[in-house]
Amino acid sequence: MRLRRMPFEEGASNVPDSGLTGPATIPDEIGAERKVAFRERVARWRRTAAGTFAALPRVFSLAWQAGPGLTIGLGVASVATGALPAATAYLVKLTLDTVVAAVQIHSAGRPDDVTFDVPFFPDPHLTSMQKIVALVAVQFLLYLGNTALGALRQGCQQLLQERLSQVIQIKVMEHSARLDLSFYEGSESYDLLRQAQEEAPTRPLFMVNGAFSLVQTSVTFASMIVLLAQMNPWLALVAVLAPVPAFISQARYSGRAFVVALWGSPVKRRMHYLSTLVTTDTYAKEVKVFGLGDYFVERFRLLARTWYERVRAVTVRRNAVGAVWTSLTTLTGSLTYLYVAAQAVVGRLTLGDLTLYTQAANSVQTSIQGLFSNFSEMYENNLYLDRMYALLNTPVKIKAPERPVPLPEPLRGHVVFDDVSFTYPGADRPALRNVSFEIRPGQTVAVVGRNGAGKSTLLKLLCRLYEPTGGRVLVDGVDIRDVDPDELRSRMSAVFQDFVTYQATAAENIGLGDIAHLEDRPRIEEAARQAGADAVIERMPRGYDSPLGRWFDQGVNLSGGEWQKVALGRAFLRRASILLLDEPTSALDAEAEHDLFARLRTLASGRTALYISHRFSTVRQADRILLLDDGRLVEEGTHRELMDLDGGYAELFTLQASAYVDEADTGPGSEAGPGVVDARRKG
Repeated sequence: MRLRRMPFEEGASNVPDSGLTGPATIPDEIGAERKVAFRERVARWRRTAAGTFAALPRVFSLAWQAGPGLTIGLGVASVATGALPAATAYLVKLTLDTVVAAVQIHSAGRPDDVTFDVPFFPDPHLTSMQKIVALVAVQFLLYLGNTALGALRQGCQQLLQERLSQVIQIKVMEHSARLDLSFYEGSESYDLLRQAQEEAPTRPLFMVNGAFSLVQTSVTFASMIVLLAQMNPWLALVAVLAPVPAFISQARYSGRAFVVALWGSPVKRRMHYLSTLVTTDTYAKEVKVFGLGDYFVERFRLLARTWYERVRAVTVRRNAVGAVWTSLTTLTGSLTYLYVAAQAVVGRLTLGDLTLYTQAANSVQTSIQGLFSNFSEMYENNLYLDRMYALLNTPVKIKAPERPVPLPEPLRGHVVFDDVSFTYPGADRPALRNVSFEIRPGQTVAVVGRNGAGKSTLLKLLCRLYEPTGGRVLVDGVDIRDVDPDELRSRMSAVFQDFVTYQATAAENIGLGDIAHLEDRPRIEEAARQAGADAVIERMPRGYDSPLGRWFDQGVNLSGGEWQKVALGRAFLRRASILLLDEPTSALDAEAEHDLFARLRTLASGRTALYISHRFSTVRQADRILLLDDGRLVEEGTHRELMDLDGGYAELFTLQASAYVDEADTGPGSEAGPGVVDARRKG
């Protein structure tokens, strides 16, 4: 289902702002509100009411998924609790009337013989005192039942909150795990994710409480209105209409509060980013060395002040206007009480009727206010719920076709890029332009080029993290668009340039490369040896059981090169037919890099290996080399062939090789002379 963009969403900024110095402003939702004509406001209120009532099934459905038994218990408790106020009020009326009648009987000396005129009960003849005791006993049972129902309701609420929070978080996590990589490239996506993650722990409680409070208050209102209407339908109507203005005000400001939260999301996101910069170990060294702490704190303070001022403005207006309209409801209640008291004075009502009428009138007004308040809260919750469903309804574009084509077994690793072009979403320039090449099974191919040439894009397309905008990618003769993405990726292993540092044990960090072997310690240790991570891990206090990272207790912090060795071990654990390495040695020292590539042919034996590197001393060992420039494949061949071609590859190789030769060594009187560079140019 494609969600329509709501009018108030137009104010949400999606411009390319800096996370540090972006504007500390939030659009004025009041100014936007004043531009709306009255008819449009009425139409909006109608849509609001329809949307809120339409949201109730979604809330109850989520509650049912979280816990059917808890939902039933909460529903029964809500309905029963809603009916108790009317029953209690009616019993108070009977008790007072019985007391007055008893006084009159004893004063007049009449026989003390009364009936127990309670609906659905027989009418035994009792004394006044017996009837009073019976009524008080029934009232005690009602109070006892109310206490039990309250305990049941509170227990169900607390447990349902926990379960519902988990259900929603799992839904968000499951769908986020399936979403395409392109989804995470837009700021709107981060806003959706942040709102879903921040609201998941608390918003479910508000949603469920609001929905079931609406049920409970509706039952109370219906039962009380019946009691009021039996006495005077006109006053019942007044009691119903008096709280309406307060509700309209509350609903209006609920919408404004949500709009502030929505439009202020970029500001909140920058606040979170600035807080992360100061409070996370990843950034601590640079923040301290460059003295950035005070600057980031001051930027946070500026954004926080902007956010607080806007929230304060809406909150103050909301409560001030609400207080005025609530005062009107209070005045109406006082006038109603005065009228009922006058009716009792002239004998048209009994003292019990007066009490019943007063309780019923107040209860109806309270119920109406509660209904409107619950409705307003449901409206606000529904706005957040819409955002969550906007995330959950975000379509997954890269998914298995209806009839996926299976990959050959065993997979040989024959890769073909056939006239492939690709442009990132929102980009003006293509990242790849009509790229064609072939990698034969078992070959080791290196991809080189300047930054931004499109090297990493090749790997992403091969993993089907993106779909080509032109051409096709074949694996063993099968177009990968016809293959289930999960099956395709299960046949590959990869280390990306921005590899993940999992806050888990060393064994788990490697074992995540193949979940089926997460507990296979011998295989994990073998992968660690292949990656050169075994020496790093074995000198830790608890070896492979040592937690890595500092987020949790007793964690061991690793250097960048050590983390990269662990990431390589994760890639080597999966014995896949295709091995993809994006700058696999960028953080390794020269000795570790030489050792890794000296063993790469052995490690990649029987696999097709495609790796990206800027270090030509290692690139030259590849079977074939691809040179990309501005998204085009401009040169292809072995190191010797490309050096003989004396083109772009030879220029880059020579440029890097010359950096290792000191000017003193290449002078006229040196032993090496300029011939060293010439030799490197010739390979």
